[in-house]
Amino acid sequence: MTSNSFTRLVRGVVTVGEFPEDRSTEEIYQRLREEDVKLTNQRRLIVRVLAQCRDEHPSVDELHSIVREEDPDVGLATVYRTLDLLQRLDLVQTLDVGDGRTRYELATGMHQHHHLLCLQCGKIEEVDRDLLGAVEDTVEELAGFRVVDHELKMFGVCRNCQLEAQQ
Repeated sequence: MTSNSFTRLVRGVVTVGEFPEDRSTEEIYQRLREEDVKLTNQRRLIVRVLAQCRDEHPSVDELHSIVREEDPDVGLATVYRTLDLLQRLDLVQTLDVGDGRTRYELATGMHQHHHLLCLQCGKIEEVDRDLLGAVEDTVEELAGFRVVDHELKMFGVCRNCQLEAQQ
């Protein structure tokens, strides 16, 4: 997915300046306050955009591009520093989808979810069910190894691309 198609996709979902606050953003703001982190307008904006783009898994450049539409004064370094801070506080997770760019998403606080990556259009879908619970149990039983987390990425062709190929 190119940065331009990402920006168009996000623009179709939300108009610049209309990033709603939701429960997850308020929880993140509260956690930042608890850590005595200054909650600047730029940090608030970055968190709001991440929340709004949660299904898109933006790269830092894509995130920066969208943030600058609302506040052109936000520099790339500010986005990097904010993501680093959020990551250190376990509020943001990174995702490597094999395109050479780190992708970001708000941490859910729940057990790791899984990702389906379309090799044709670049779409990333999430599977919120833990598909590896039985595997973790087997590993613990056979090897005495207690799994605390895991990550599963499946590469293939999404439903839309399959339908397009059939036409």
